[in-house]
Amino acid sequence: MTQTLPSGVPFMKMHGLGNDFVVIDERGGEGRVTDALVMAMADRHRGVGYDQLAVITQRGDADAHLTFYNADGSTSGACGNATRCIARHLMEETGKTDLTLTTDHGTLLAKDAGGGLTAINMGHPQLDWRNIPLAQDVDINALPIDGAPLATGMGNPHCTFFVDDADAIDLEARGAEIEHHPLYPERTNVQFAHVVADNHLRMRVWERGVGVTLASGSSSCATAVAAHRKGLTGKTVRIDLDGGTIHIDWREDGVWMTGPTAHVFTGVWHP
Repeated sequence: MTQTLPSGVPFMKMHGLGNDFVVIDERGGEGRVTDALVMAMADRHRGVGYDQLAVITQRGDADAHLTFYNADGSTSGACGNATRCIARHLMEETGKTDLTLTTDHGTLLAKDAGGGLTAINMGHPQLDWRNIPLAQDVDINALPIDGAPLATGMGNPHCTFFVDDADAIDLEARGAEIEHHPLYPERTNVQFAHVVADNHLRMRVWERGVGVTLASGSSSCATAVAAHRKGLTGKTVRIDLDGGTIHIDWREDGVWMTGPTAHVFTGVWHP
């Protein structure tokens, strides 16, 4: 006899270069994602664990609308790797190779890049201090912070340091310190990067509301944009993260990010 389990919340566990996500599809209109559920599922010991939780809904004519939560329960306007993972899932579901996705930040285009890779246009970077946002008008190419980092908005705020050796940085200490810097009223993601070769960077990331992560899509975009502004690279950049390699191309229509995705498992959450 087949046992019928009590109703729960179906979810998918995905990752892009080790940057991991719980994805809940609410296109059926269930509306079961609550603050309590977000926090319970985030716990890596008693829940599922994730860097971000993403909710898929349907709004307007887009293929899907995405809403993102950080592991501490706060929301994020953008999450590039989660967007790529969900785009790949929707491509496999629909057979489409081009998608239009909306987020709280704006509209994103997704394409099948071939070879199992997925590309997302993360849009144009925000390079005005008010839109990043920063607390005051300062030089975004050399912030008044030790190390003279660069500020970039990619739907969420970023602070990028270029150093001699990103692997030598105490990321937990420095990341936590800079995330809450008073220059960033909404906190910030923090990156430390160094040049490996022509158009090739090594980067490590601290995500606001999460901590150290193996990868970050929006951080990769922000770092590539910052590296070009600083004259360190061209607009097409390879970035090696702790979780693998991603490719960024800053074009006239926005910042494109291309990389692999993985659907780890599907489950049902029973509170």
